[in-house]
Amino acid sequence: MAVKKFDLNIERILDNWEVYHALREIIANALDEQTITNSQPIKIFFDEEKKLHIKDFGRGIRYEHLTQNENEEKLKHPNLIGKFGVGLKDALATFDRKEIKVLIKSKHNDIILGRSEKNDFHDIITLHAYIMKASDPKMDGTEFIITGCKEEDLYKAKELFLLFSEKKLLESTQYGEVFENNSISSIYINGVKISEEENFLFSYNITSLTASIKKSLNRERTNVGRIAYADRVKSILLQCKSETVINKLVTDLNSYERGTIHDELKWVDVASHASKIANSQSKVIFMTPSELQDGVLLVERAKQNGYEILTIPDNLKEKISGQVDVEGNEIVDLNFFQRDLNNNFYFNFVARDALTESEIKILDKIPFLFKLIGGKPEMINEIKISETMQLDENTYFEAVGLWKKPDIIIKRSVLKNESSFFGTLLHEIAHATSFASDMSLKFESELTNLLGIITSYLLKELEKAEMLDR
Repeated sequence: MAVKKFDLNIERILDNWEVYHALREIIANALDEQTITNSQPIKIFFDEEKKLHIKDFGRGIRYEHLTQNENEEKLKHPNLIGKFGVGLKDALATFDRKEIKVLIKSKHNDIILGRSEKNDFHDIITLHAYIMKASDPKMDGTEFIITGCKEEDLYKAKELFLLFSEKKLLESTQYGEVFENNSISSIYINGVKISEEENFLFSYNITSLTASIKKSLNRERTNVGRIAYADRVKSILLQCKSETVINKLVTDLNSYERGTIHDELKWVDVASHASKIANSQSKVIFMTPSELQDGVLLVERAKQNGYEILTIPDNLKEKISGQVDVEGNEIVDLNFFQRDLNNNFYFNFVARDALTESEIKILDKIPFLFKLIGGKPEMINEIKISETMQLDENTYFEAVGLWKKPDIIIKRSVLKNESSFFGTLLHEIAHATSFASDMSLKFESELTNLLGIITSYLLKELEKAEMLDR
């Protein structure tokens, strides 16, 4: 039988490769051929003699394929595994180093491995492919018959492929796929595992490669860093709309306060996307940990109104506050909920004849207070008393006083104490006369001015009293 020797001329042997790495390359090439030719699924099995068979049903390997550096056909195809065209040669070199025998069959030729003198250099022995006449000229595809590998090697090789993982697909997007994750997350590129993540919520198969990913992919396709694929994972998640994926994201987001949140939800864009969909699909209210502590009354009211509380970090609150969800509804956070309550609030005003004698006695001193500050300000119409009050926008509790043009409204409970009532009344007068809100310089200046007027008057009265005593 005529045999042609083909020098594989491998410049670099991957000493760190094990048998399963070599099997990965053979399986990857078979899957790529299946994709390119749209042929029937590949077959992988051990025969009775414990020989491993890996067979595709494509066009069949030719010896010319052993010369390629980069496969132009694969480079142009968006969903193939191999790109470099040297994976087969690396695999063959690894089989030889591990003393694994290989027979490659196609309708074009049969190929085995051997060592032989390098052409014109008789003192150098290199790995060659021995090219022989095809033993089955009518066969479809390519078949590798591998002698000497173990079932464990095949198991490890198949673990590197999404196809054999039995992972449950949750959603597909234009950039890739999201899969259910039961333990450690796997990151795949076109179905081949390139990395693992211990704190990811999902596993991902990236099918649309970025320049960063292409640059980071090495011949081994292992140990690719997160920095290379993080943006593409984000893009996949930002396209997700399925109830299953979003519910898992939202549930995980609620783990923020417990410190058990997964890494995807630490990306504010992803957390924002999940929040907006959650806002459109269910009755939720987003609160930061500090708001949960400061807005106890509002939290209870929200729960009574059927809202589910979702705890979020401050940076996410800043991102979504005042924004709208995917259906155009405003995000329900604490500020929105308080504003909505106040907009639908009705005061329960108390008529004078329904007040107690002691309450009326305090109210009757209001003209004296106005006299102290130079008369009743013209912008104030009436001082009203209410059993209920709107929520204060700063404290989230019921306000004790409110300037609601043209009236000042004071909560009835404050009327039980003269000093509290007049302190509150003076505070609201300052709002009315300054037309300014709490904590503003204009309001503080007006309140200081009123206090100064009253104090000055009282001091003069005290001086008069002391002079009379003398």
